Amino acid sequence: MTSTRIDRRRLLGTGLAVAGLPLLGARRALAQEGGNIRMMWWGGDERARRTNSAIDRFTAAHPEVSVEAESMGWDDYWARLATQVAGGNAPDFIQMDYRYMFEYARRGAIRPLDEFLGEELKISDFGDVNLDSCSVDGKLYGGNVGVNSFSVIFDSAAWQEAGVEAPSFGTTWDGFAEKCAAFTEGNVSSRVHATADGSVQEGLFEVWLRTRGKALYAPDGTLGYDAEDAGAWFAYWAEMRKAGSCVPADVQALYKNSPETAPLVSGRSVTDFAYSNQFASYQLLVPKELSVVGAPVLDGGEPGQYLKPSQMFSISSTSDEPEIAARMINFLIREPEGAKLLGLDRGVPASPEIREAIIPDLDETGRKVVELISNLSPQIGALPPAPPQGAGEINAVQIRIAQEVAFEAVSPEDGGARLVDEAAAILERA
Repeated sequence: MTSTRIDRRRLLGTGLAVAGLPLLGARRALAQEGGNIRMMWWGGDERARRTNSAIDRFTAAHPEVSVEAESMGWDDYWARLATQVAGGNAPDFIQMDYRYMFEYARRGAIRPLDEFLGEELKISDFGDVNLDSCSVDGKLYGGNVGVNSFSVIFDSAAWQEAGVEAPSFGTTWDGFAEKCAAFTEGNVSSRVHATADGSVQEGLFEVWLRTRGKALYAPDGTLGYDAEDAGAWFAYWAEMRKAGSCVPADVQALYKNSPETAPLVSGRSVTDFAYSNQFASYQLLVPKELSVVGAPVLDGGEPGQYLKPSQMFSISSTSDEPEIAARMINFLIREPEGAKLLGLDRGVPASPEIREAIIPDLDETGRKVVELISNLSPQIGALPPAPPQGAGEINAVQIRIAQEVAFEAVSPEDGGARLVDEAAAILERA
């Protein structure tokens, strides 16, 4: 972070920075004339419902503005966004992920937001940590919608019925496997398994690596693990499948990175894995009460979990209405009315004031998410280096190879070697 950025942020916090620049006044007047913006995000049905409600509230307060909204699943989203950016037809308002932020920022596809700070974006109380997590090379490229961490979601009643204590904070990787095996012994339904197959989950793989002192990526953008690490990961889940503890390959293959397609939601497992901001969506889709805890730990290992910007809202560099998009970002992440409508679906708000404003309106599900973030504090490590260009493609490779191992087309060891070889080739090409 450069000293120029810090000084300006302090000035913005006092309301003094760039107050006399005539261009800002002209920009605000231009924005008040109205316009149309396109907005695109990924997520499930509940996120779409909440986001569309917030859009309706924003446009009701600003009838001169119209918002054309579009949403889809994670996999389709990034393919569609890449196509639109390449074609010069990117949406004005882009939901961005930490994994892709550096790539899109350095390609010039998204716009620095520093010029809007203190004006359209009044987010100085987010603090340096949250602002820095959405910054690239000293410039702000996204409004932090909330923080989250990877988690284990489960039906505690189902575990109790099987006579097994459910996973909890501090459960080890070995302990998790033992619990799942015990569930299999006490389970009365052959159709339901203790857990989903976590081998396809990049976030869970990252936690597993970090507990062992490794990482998905090193600071220089190279892989932070080797073939032996990846092979051991695939072998862990191969043993789970062999024991009948996790869902079979054909069931897990139906999962398409959305809560609606998850084994827990389809009734094929009683445990699943997701980022904490997705917990509410899972609960809406599952009739039984769900619980949420941190990912497994390693005895004597390092902290595996970290808090990350769950998502951020960015503005396309080609937008004709960046001021309107910035005003809408502020409404959604820094004004109580908008933040309450979004709820915790995209994470726990970065603004202390907004957290206080929404807590009274939270249901039990929302309070569980806030409690999760609080309880994870002893297990939280540093934010990892930003994923390099090509990280999204490597995630897709991990899913494919994990499925090949699950279907026994390749061994865990060969799968680990393939993942490392293909990932290294992608990074060299990117």
